Amino acid sequence: MMAGKLKKAVLVLIVALFAAYVDANDDVPIPAQKGQLSSWFSANVQPLSANKGLDPALVEAEANPKVIKVTKDGSGDFKTITEAVNSVPSGNSKRVIIYIGGGEYHEKVTIDRSKPFITFYGAPNNMPTISYAGTAAQYGTVDSATLIVGSDYFVGANIIIKNSAPRPDGVRKGAQAVALRVSGNKATFYKCKMLGFQDTLCDDRGYHFFKDCYIEGSVDFIFGSGTSLYLNTELHVIGDPLMESVITAQARQSVDGTGYSFVHCTVTGNAKDAVLGRAWMPYPRVIFAYTNLGGVISPQGWSDNAHPERDHTAFFGEYQNTGASADEAGRVDYVKNLNDGQVKPFLTLKFIEGSKWLLPPPNPKL
Repeated sequence: MMAGKLKKAVLVLIVALFAAYVDANDDVPIPAQKGQLSSWFSANVQPLSANKGLDPALVEAEANPKVIKVTKDGSGDFKTITEAVNSVPSGNSKRVIIYIGGGEYHEKVTIDRSKPFITFYGAPNNMPTISYAGTAAQYGTVDSATLIVGSDYFVGANIIIKNSAPRPDGVRKGAQAVALRVSGNKATFYKCKMLGFQDTLCDDRGYHFFKDCYIEGSVDFIFGSGTSLYLNTELHVIGDPLMESVITAQARQSVDGTGYSFVHCTVTGNAKDAVLGRAWMPYPRVIFAYTNLGGVISPQGWSDNAHPERDHTAFFGEYQNTGASADEAGRVDYVKNLNDGQVKPFLTLKFIEGSKWLLPPPNPKL
């Protein structure tokens, strides 16, 4: 009996130590100096061999990854991305890395929720493009996406995802067109590009991490109910002569839960009076920290979407931003100029529970 109690105590201690390790790793804030970003990332997002506290299912999946190849010239295992995705069995429990050769693939690709642990990987010097011209009029807004990721533990690296539908002109109904929709949990994107106009990225739901990416659009081009950290990512705002240019339309529905955190990002583009976010839903939560806002954002910075009652429920925050549009003097009165304590929850991996699932960018043996 004594041996059983001792064994149980040891197990409890091990679990407690792992939990403490994860919490400590999760709670290290992103440094204020951009030059320290790489060392922070290396210290806090470690390879599988050095990582503790990861989800057990992820550890098992990463133990023996499988690589399959898609090439347009037929030299790989498949000629289309859809065929490669279809080859992954439902209930998949192993990491499947789909290497996508260079070129443009005119496909509408869906990864079903029953197929977790899929990676799309392109060569950094020959990034493939997935392109399709679906619109809301054809499919509904969220289902118009060129790439729909419905499964958990997806990784995208060095991929261009584009919706090639024409720019909305204010006349055609349902002209908005999504490039990427992420509805699976614990998804990661490294050095990917998302291209479109209105509704480019549907950051739909779940924990997501974007690093070193490029996201381009005109209106609400990052929208949804995801809980996401965007790190060192360029947000390119295309000016819209018919509608207000808007970067985010975050869709939090209550005081709990989701939000977007943009840290050490860069806002560029040709817009003149864009806003960082609008209160599309009653409780949006969006913060920008250590970000160069360029000269494309209006002095007001944010919009309550003509719902003044949302001035009291929206959580729009800024912290130590730079650039021509970073002056807080003309901001709307409901924006939160965050202090060190208020911003910290948005500057750590704990915001997305990252220590349980984040791994460095893939580097597969092809």
